[in-house]
Amino acid sequence: MIEVTPTIQIVLIGLCAMFVMALLWCVQFVRKNAGIVDLGWSATIGMGGVFCALTAQGDLWRRITAAILISLWSFRLTVYLFQRMRGRAEESRYATLRKKWGDSANLWLFCFFQIQAFAVLLFVLPLLAACWNIQDFSGWDILGIVIWLIGFSGVALSDYQLDQFKRDERNRGKTCRQGLWQYTRHPNYFFEWVLWWCWLPLTIGTPYWWIAGVLPLLLLYTLVFKTGIPPTEAQAIASRGDDYRQYQRTTSPFIPWWAKKDIDE
Repeated sequence: MIEVTPTIQIVLIGLCAMFVMALLWCVQFVRKNAGIVDLGWSATIGMGGVFCALTAQGDLWRRITAAILISLWSFRLTVYLFQRMRGRAEESRYATLRKKWGDSANLWLFCFFQIQAFAVLLFVLPLLAACWNIQDFSGWDILGIVIWLIGFSGVALSDYQLDQFKRDERNRGKTCRQGLWQYTRHPNYFFEWVLWWCWLPLTIGTPYWWIAGVLPLLLLYTLVFKTGIPPTEAQAIASRGDDYRQYQRTTSPFIPWWAKKDIDE
């Protein structure tokens, strides 16, 4: 019987992610909706994380913990994205890319889908390090669970509050300032970022703990400067105009804080 090593796990997860993204690219080719890549991304990370927990040889209780945490994260996000996508047109960010790339759109989208497969691998690496951690289950692991609970609860609550706001027709064209959204313009991004710090305590004791610290830093850069806040706010200004500009002037962009008084009022 072949012994499953971290290298074999990485190769298998990478190949599986590439295959899944290739299949989803075929689906988007037919349905003309590239948003399905987000579903594949969250679901594949969950499956990759569970695979790591089942085949690694670290502490059993830590592996069980890792499997539960990543499964709950993946299931909630995948269901949420599916409900948001079902019966709706392609998201503006993907529609914009499709228009920008013109006749070569499907080729570039294939490349984009495969980049997401690489991203799956990056997000699974901290779990891999945690699942190979042979140290006894300790207070560090409890800290990781607490961090995960804070992040998971914050993301779920902010998504729920935004969904409830959008369901009210009276709020059409307005900006959500309810609940967590009154303290930061992107509570979902902030608490998602917090959540991914949970793997650092679970990897304490291994020589690869730094992987679990690098990932949240990369995620922070991506959310704040690349594919998170910039395109989201550009779309918000295009659809909500001055109302969102006023929200920008008074509300913290990322880290929750009390709203400022609008000097333009």
